[in-house]
Amino acid sequence: MVDSQYYLPNDIGVSALDCGEAFRLLSPQEKMYAHYLSRAAWYGGLAVLLQTSPESANIFVLLQRIFRKQTPAQLEQVATAAGLSPEEYQAFLVYAAGLYANMGNYKSFGDTKFIPNLPKDKLKALVKASQAFQDQPAEMEALWDSCSCLLFSLEDRQKQLGLGDKGITTYFSGNCCLEDAELAQKFLDSKKLSAYNTRLFKREKEGKACYEVRLASAVQKDCAVEGECDSCCGSFNFEDKEFTVKRGDYAPLMEKVSHYLQKAQAYAANENQRKMLEEYARSFTFGSVDAHKEGSRYWIKDKGPIVESYIGFIESYRDPFGSRGEFEGFIAVVNKAMSDRFTKLVNSAEVLLPELPWPKEFEKDTFLKPDFTSLDVLTFAGSGIPAGINIPNYDDIRQSEGFKNVSLGNVLSVAYATQKEKLTFLQEEDKDLFIKWKGPSFEVQVGLHELLGHGSGKLFVQDDEGKFNFDQSKVTNPETGEPVTSWYRGSETWDSKFSTIASSYEECRAECVGLYLCLIKKVLSIFGTEGQDAEDVVYINWLSMVRAGLLGLEFYTPESKSWRQAHMQARFVILRVLLEAGEGLVGLEEVTGPDGKPDARITLDRSKIHTVGKDAIHRFLCKLQVLKATADVEGGRALYDGYSTVSDSGPHNFIRLRETVLLRKEARKMFVQANTKINGDSVELVEYEGSAAGLICSFTERFQDDAEQLEANLLDLCKRDSPCWC
Repeated sequence: MVDSQYYLPNDIGVSALDCGEAFRLLSPQEKMYAHYLSRAAWYGGLAVLLQTSPESANIFVLLQRIFRKQTPAQLEQVATAAGLSPEEYQAFLVYAAGLYANMGNYKSFGDTKFIPNLPKDKLKALVKASQAFQDQPAEMEALWDSCSCLLFSLEDRQKQLGLGDKGITTYFSGNCCLEDAELAQKFLDSKKLSAYNTRLFKREKEGKACYEVRLASAVQKDCAVEGECDSCCGSFNFEDKEFTVKRGDYAPLMEKVSHYLQKAQAYAANENQRKMLEEYARSFTFGSVDAHKEGSRYWIKDKGPIVESYIGFIESYRDPFGSRGEFEGFIAVVNKAMSDRFTKLVNSAEVLLPELPWPKEFEKDTFLKPDFTSLDVLTFAGSGIPAGINIPNYDDIRQSEGFKNVSLGNVLSVAYATQKEKLTFLQEEDKDLFIKWKGPSFEVQVGLHELLGHGSGKLFVQDDEGKFNFDQSKVTNPETGEPVTSWYRGSETWDSKFSTIASSYEECRAECVGLYLCLIKKVLSIFGTEGQDAEDVVYINWLSMVRAGLLGLEFYTPESKSWRQAHMQARFVILRVLLEAGEGLVGLEEVTGPDGKPDARITLDRSKIHTVGKDAIHRFLCKLQVLKATADVEGGRALYDGYSTVSDSGPHNFIRLRETVLLRKEARKMFVQANTKINGDSVELVEYEGSAAGLICSFTERFQDDAEQLEANLLDLCKRDSPCWC
């Protein structure tokens, strides 16, 4: 028997993301704009296959070829004739849907591999009996052979994403380790190049290590081409190693992205949108992060658009080193009623920021009021769909020019709908209250986390000219009472400095801000709750966080002592902080469940949240911000790694509790998204049912215009790099 964490259960939740009403309300011009942006996002999103694992793109092409010839309903009869039981065929559909939803064969949330929950010989029989195989036996046989071993393999290193012997990554060639990643980061810093759109390939040349830094771009020439002043490409000697910067990663996909962004320009609502798209297209054409930053500046200026979008190499959670961005693109429509609440929160920011537990010198000089909107997602291409986003991730823009926050309303309403019988680890008396207030409390937490969490806090910087953005002679460290002695220099950034812990540490800081500020009555009234209801929202928000900390253990790998998911590590850290606060604030005990199997029970004393709880978060949050602001990597690592430690000693045996969490875990839902297509002068929305079959159909129809060429491109890209993973 395969450990259940490595396959997706047949009864996994699959829900359609409803955006029909929002789309219908758009004008014809807005629909065209949304359509072309969606096309750009979907094609770019395919790069995630190549960013995830060596085999993901081949598996994707195998599935596309099978389902383009036969729908899931048609293939069912073939499966029965090939000897598959109904359960085995459903397991195959769930696997295919999972590969599409995660854009690869590793879970986007948790980074563990998943394999088909049916015997390999049964899947092989189905592939061979398919119409696609009958039509092209040699090609399909070769495709099956190229990925069938890795499709089912669960060797230790292949069980999760990671660098070197800790797991699989395609951000680095297979012979890279942490030292290579650190050296490459130093090289990139020295050239003032961002790692966001790069991958690193190492090879030996005459007994000496040589590195290739490859930029994602449509253009494959390394010299300066029309439209750019000079090229950052070339060969360089750095610390006695040879580094070559080249272009052309994911070239055919980046070409498609640029093409559709240019098409969308004709339907832009204003000059900011036009300029933004122009810069994005330039970024994906030439592989320029600077152009993407420029596009992001126009994007920030485009306040309150009806159709909102963002696209690029954005989040660095899945790079084991924490610097390279995974491709994502979203297009969404504003939900006006919910956006009004967020606008009120933005307008209260100046009153709320001083409530945070650090001295005013550690806060940004001026709060740059961001756009904060609630959106219904039309398209979200990438490896997974979050509930809220705070972007851009470029520190220099966020600190001095601003950012935007979005909460994804139709994702929230589907993702956090919970059935009582599936609510684990809570007392019976908490369950009804949890179900009633989970949605509203999460809305408050997302708002505070994105706006005042990620949006708060200053970084102390000394620029290349030696100028400081703080007064060295006056600013003291509140933790030590001594003057500040460390800061960021030149092109150093939060991500480059704190590297492997940066993502999770920052998520933890933002989650703590949410817990801390939700205690303020004014915040709760903005979200429409007063009196006892408001107290219940606070209680469920804190209880959710504590429960999430326990659930987070699913995303810890004891063998490598590593965390696989930034947010869940952050929530476990918060659970540890609140348990350490003592005085009966949080209770966590191991019990035996009604089924006779190990279980756990969490309790939270609501009468102590405003006292013991608030004090604990106050102290911890202040430490997090001070260490971050002062670029104190050593202190930050010691604090964060300490609370992230999962051990079997001390008052709670977290290693044993992890087994209980795995025993009782529920798989994350998958989302089915609509397609848009042009019909004459208008754009149609094509919706699908919320099932594994619906998700599969949405993907086969998504790329039907140029399916064969696209699949050939993906196989070529895959083949080109295949020697690099050995």
